[in-house]
Amino acid sequence: MHYFADVILPVPLPGLFTYSVPDALLEECMPGKRVIVQFGKKKIYSAIVKRIHQNTPHYETKPVISVLDNVPIVHSLQFQFWDWMADYYMCNLSDIYKAALPAGLKLESETNFVLTKNEISEDLSDTEKMIIAFLKDKNAGNISDLTQFTKSRKTMHFLQKLMKKGIIVVEECVNEAYKPKYESFIELHPDYHSEAALKLLFESLTKAAKQLEILMFYVHQTSFFQQETRLKGLSKKTFVKTTKLSIASLNALIKKGIFLQTENEISRLEQSFQVTAKKPLLTDFQSNALMKIKKSYVDQDVVLLHGVTSSGKTEVYIQLMAQFVSVGKQVLYLLPEIAITTQIINRLRSVFGNMIGVYHSKFSDSERVEIFYNLLQDHSSESKEKYQIILGVRSSIFLPFSNLGLIIVDEEHENTYKQFDPAPRYHARDAAIVLGKIHQAKILLGTATPSFESYMNAQQGKYALVELKQRFGDMELPEIIIADQKTAERKKIMKSLFTPELYLAIDQAFKNKEQVILFQNRRGFSIYLECKTCDHVPQCKNCDVSLSYHKRANQLICHYCGFSSGNTGVCPSCGDHSLITRGFGTEKVEDEIALLFPEARVARMDYDSTRKKHSLQSLISDFENGVIEMLIGTQMVSKGLDFGNVSTVGVMDADSMINFPDFRAWERSFQLIAQVSGRAGRKNKRGRVIIQTSQITHSVIKHVLENDFEGLYKSQIGERIMFHYPPVWRMIMITLKHKKLDMLNDAANFLAKNLRLFLQKSVLGPQEPPVAWIQNWHLKNIIIKLPKNKELSANKQKIAGELMKLKTIEQFRSVLVLVDVDPA
Repeated sequence: MHYFADVILPVPLPGLFTYSVPDALLEECMPGKRVIVQFGKKKIYSAIVKRIHQNTPHYETKPVISVLDNVPIVHSLQFQFWDWMADYYMCNLSDIYKAALPAGLKLESETNFVLTKNEISEDLSDTEKMIIAFLKDKNAGNISDLTQFTKSRKTMHFLQKLMKKGIIVVEECVNEAYKPKYESFIELHPDYHSEAALKLLFESLTKAAKQLEILMFYVHQTSFFQQETRLKGLSKKTFVKTTKLSIASLNALIKKGIFLQTENEISRLEQSFQVTAKKPLLTDFQSNALMKIKKSYVDQDVVLLHGVTSSGKTEVYIQLMAQFVSVGKQVLYLLPEIAITTQIINRLRSVFGNMIGVYHSKFSDSERVEIFYNLLQDHSSESKEKYQIILGVRSSIFLPFSNLGLIIVDEEHENTYKQFDPAPRYHARDAAIVLGKIHQAKILLGTATPSFESYMNAQQGKYALVELKQRFGDMELPEIIIADQKTAERKKIMKSLFTPELYLAIDQAFKNKEQVILFQNRRGFSIYLECKTCDHVPQCKNCDVSLSYHKRANQLICHYCGFSSGNTGVCPSCGDHSLITRGFGTEKVEDEIALLFPEARVARMDYDSTRKKHSLQSLISDFENGVIEMLIGTQMVSKGLDFGNVSTVGVMDADSMINFPDFRAWERSFQLIAQVSGRAGRKNKRGRVIIQTSQITHSVIKHVLENDFEGLYKSQIGERIMFHYPPVWRMIMITLKHKKLDMLNDAANFLAKNLRLFLQKSVLGPQEPPVAWIQNWHLKNIIIKLPKNKELSANKQKIAGELMKLKTIEQFRSVLVLVDVDPA
């Protein structure tokens, strides 16, 4: 009987692909392992085996080339989760595979060129000779390396000529992306492990003073005479770094056989974190909330913890985590942004030590692979290096948990839990709830400003609701002052970008040696530049948007595609020099503060200033320690950060959030303003929040002023019901992209017409999005609104069928189609 493997390949095609399993690999090949397979004529990939069977396909199959793993790296519960995600979010399993595994575990072949003969008699050009010299020296080379070496744009042309002459051939090479890290260790030879032998060794080295000193250092550092705490060896690198002892003398001891040198695999991850704090003592309010959460878990799997800012939700999390860890369960603690992990990790490690692993995109591929492998360990073993708690961002839901007991989704309302591009376009909060149910784990959603989706589920009894309405230490909520920007501008009493209320509050805070946070939800210096003479606004050459001005780099930058151009100060339309800035971002706020408060120590927290791996951590540390007096930032500053000396928070431009053209604009505005307001006055005294707006009577401003989330929810949910918007109805957005507008319009109209045959008025569009041309692609959206009923899944299948039908039409095959279920 022949066996076959259905595998998931990282290619943008639906379904599984079947390969034959050679008899020699039958015992090794099993579901969840990576295998090397050939796809097409030449390409080689690592695929994941989904199942093994004996059903002979109706076509000739290629064989599995080799098996990469000793044990499966994807287990049955993960496959169950992948299948749900592919079905719910209308994407391919290949999309899940690419999102779920760290890049270091995904292999793809590389096209290399190699020489076929050493002696070459043909008449060759200089560039061809350079290529041959390179290949002789390196044995092989890819197109990128060869182009860089020859410095010729026609390198491929010369490679083709050499292939026709039979001098070189193409080979596909697969390189393992992840390589374990090794370090040299020195260890005393076993012959000298007895006290008597070691004594004789000391005596034999009396004339070699430096070697004797090294031996004595080794004995002391490894606690050699203490059997229980003796170290097996010492890192040679550490030895050389921490001592002034001679490396030549050390090598002489190795040569004599007194020391053995071994290459040991070491971790790239930070280790040896000591438990320095006890679990926090809870207030009566926190204890009561914890008791209600545990009581709710008897009947329900999901609890929404609605606690005002600074109510001590993290302390409740720690107590709950400790209880699950104490019975051997794993905990996944999800955060919306890397920004928060920098601060929260120190708090958690002080309580849980080495139990905690951190997983996010700022880690290297190899570091993420090591965390992935750590969780693959047998969790019944007694290894102290296993992680029982994972602290991570949205991609952490794909890790190979084997004994998951609790998932905490902190700041559950955040839209950064939503993956936008590429597919799968999942929402980590919703996916985490399904993951928890698959593992029979409990889920805790925590926030001061719940998403309407979660709050409605709690109101309907699908989730339990636990509330924390009192701040820790009986601290008052901050005083909120509404600053009328429109009136201040009319009376000409603005100080640059600042109303008198905000300027005086900042000045007072600095005089009191207190810290300030200013929130402006736009990075860069200004929204755009404009010519005073001809009104020309510089536009992106790839997108239908104006270029944002970044003063530090003196660049005009597109925030959609990254295109940039230098600012010459001259209008490209009329040649005039009278360019002025319109609108403002965090850079301009920083500049204006420097003019108004030249002595202030100010820093900026936005995407531009935190790109480097440790820059964010350094920034937060400096602000915590008082090195920085004012932090100016985008949404990053609103996300759960806890600073004890912040007395004043300024919201620079509330209007731009409230007036954003989106049905969630009021909900999001309330969440953002409330969250950033919560950074004020958290420990020592009541804080102040100054909100600059031209719409002082606006409904959102009123609800923020009264800290009235429930009032906002009730007023908005009626509109959502009336107009069939989430969370009352489901929404699916289909985006079509093409570089030719006529082709795009034809495809979008064709698809919308066919969808209306069975969905009728539930289909809206096709229509242009607010930015309808990005990276030279024209865009059209079709929005589908569906009721939450049993027909939802069936309708999704019909929609998927129509999308497949679109792709079968020859003229529309080049149209890209993106499906976003539950768009944020």
